[in-house]
Amino acid sequence: MPRDKYSISEVENGNGNVNQAFEYDGPHQNNNTTTSTQLNVRGQLTSTVVQGPSDPREEWDSPLEFLLSCIAMSVGLGNIWRFPYIAFVNGGGAFLIPYLIVLFLIGKPMYFLEMAMGQFSSQGQVKVWKMSPFFKGVGYASAFGTACVCSYYCSLMAITIFYFFQSFQSELPWSVCNPEWEISHNLTCGPNHTVIGSNKSLPELYFKIDVLREIDSIDDGIGLPEWRLSLCLLASWAIILFSLIKGVKSAGKVAYFTSLFPYFVLIILLIRGLTLPGATTGISYFFSPQWEKLLDPSVWAAAVTQCFFSLSTGFGPIIMFSSYNKFSHNVYRDAMIISIMDTLTSILAGVTIFSVLGNLAYELGKEIEDVASAGPGLAFVSYPEAISKFQFVPQLFAVLFFLMLFTLGVGSATSLTNAIITVIHDQFSSIEKKWITTVVCIVGFFSGLIYVTPGGQFMLELVDTFGAGFIIFIVALLEMIGFVWIYGLNNLVRDIEFMLNIKISWYWKFCWSIFIPVSLSVIFIQATIKSASSTLKYNGASFPPEAVVCGWMIAAVALLILPVAALHSVWTRKAGSLDEKFMESFRPTSEWGPKDPKIRESWLRTPPGKSAVVELKEMYHTIKKRTVK
Repeated sequence: MPRDKYSISEVENGNGNVNQAFEYDGPHQNNNTTTSTQLNVRGQLTSTVVQGPSDPREEWDSPLEFLLSCIAMSVGLGNIWRFPYIAFVNGGGAFLIPYLIVLFLIGKPMYFLEMAMGQFSSQGQVKVWKMSPFFKGVGYASAFGTACVCSYYCSLMAITIFYFFQSFQSELPWSVCNPEWEISHNLTCGPNHTVIGSNKSLPELYFKIDVLREIDSIDDGIGLPEWRLSLCLLASWAIILFSLIKGVKSAGKVAYFTSLFPYFVLIILLIRGLTLPGATTGISYFFSPQWEKLLDPSVWAAAVTQCFFSLSTGFGPIIMFSSYNKFSHNVYRDAMIISIMDTLTSILAGVTIFSVLGNLAYELGKEIEDVASAGPGLAFVSYPEAISKFQFVPQLFAVLFFLMLFTLGVGSATSLTNAIITVIHDQFSSIEKKWITTVVCIVGFFSGLIYVTPGGQFMLELVDTFGAGFIIFIVALLEMIGFVWIYGLNNLVRDIEFMLNIKISWYWKFCWSIFIPVSLSVIFIQATIKSASSTLKYNGASFPPEAVVCGWMIAAVALLILPVAALHSVWTRKAGSLDEKFMESFRPTSEWGPKDPKIRESWLRTPPGKSAVVELKEMYHTIKKRTVK
């Protein structure tokens, strides 16, 4: 005889038509709310909900604040100085082709998936792995990589503040020769603000001698922090603390300024740049293709890396931000808007900067390759040199430019810092968030002091290589494996369709299940082989062996987090034998799913989706039919 009712634990283990991915190990409790649920043979779910005291998660004051915060997070310093340089050293206009392909097949799908999972679970980058506890180390590793990036990111903001205040002088200091250089560096100041005895430009000498006090190597140590940059670093972290002290509500208010002001300045600078002699030469160089570069794997690796750094996928802020949304918020629309805005901003910044670099090449009689330098040099050397040649109030353009750079930095830095704060607060929810925020900012300031030393740029290169770029590939790859192949493509699709009431197309399924894992694996292997056969250098100077060892130690810490967290997840499972504990660690916990009790009940009634194999077969046949047509 058929039974009239099944208990919810039986239903969730396979009897009836309830979410079979869900593992239940006791009465359901969520935010101190207990739900007693039963399913009769007609498939009708009956339940009694007993409300108790709850501690609801913070939410954005408005959907617009969330959108602007994500734009401020994704559009940062990397769009201004990193994207234009990466573009022209990797084939100019030809780089745009792999970059747009990577954005379409990797960046945008990952961005949407991270947004959807954060909003669906209302959890940060660690607790989102209640879907598969074995992978929770991915969340901790991404938080570690985020902390590394944030530590040096704020040092760039400190340099920006320094230049901002220097721009108010009656004569821009990087446009004149400093007489002190004659004593300290055996240089001679010539007529018309020239330097005799050096082939470097005045802004580059100013940047390295007066601002960074840079040394040629770190064989004898990195030196002590420069006091002026230390104060600027303190100001940067103080502004971040002020922006985050009240949680997402204060961060949302700041986003109105940090997301919109840079476009105002960029457009002004673009108009000014386009009116300069030689501007068209610079823009033409930016878009000139070198088609042979398309066959170079390193170009594709550079496109993926730029995509990660630009959109912030894999670092955690996307999951964190979306976790503060209402359950049914349309993140599909937001993901489309943000990814397009990020790309257009990069291209806009490229056109703006290369119009100015074209003028600089025209004025100096040099090739563009000789006036543009990598990384911070593009923002703090080449552009100040161009600004100093403006005939009409160069101080105004300098103030606007460095204010824009700092604004971009604040938008991204607050997002990265907030991701770290959320991870800690989710683990220690009894501690007030403002105290966690304060401690994180204090630790961030002191850890950032190594980057404002004479050897600080060496340390930035070291941490960026081992603490960010290397880690983020592994984190992104494992994230996609955990989401799509362990939790399951069919479960992901069901959850997102339930939450947004949309149909997920084969494009998303193909990117999530096949293209992203395979392409990231291939690119990571290629990049690892290339880095293993080359020597880490900064400005042509090799790093001492002990520095490289320290770099690998940073990477080792992040990598060790993964197995340690996985073993902890296995050990803390409730099953009896070790084999059962291991298998249980891959299945969702009883806390996985929507937090709202009523939404959760409705989700539990949703039948499980098709298997990943069936989904892929249907996807193949769909593509085949369209090809035949």
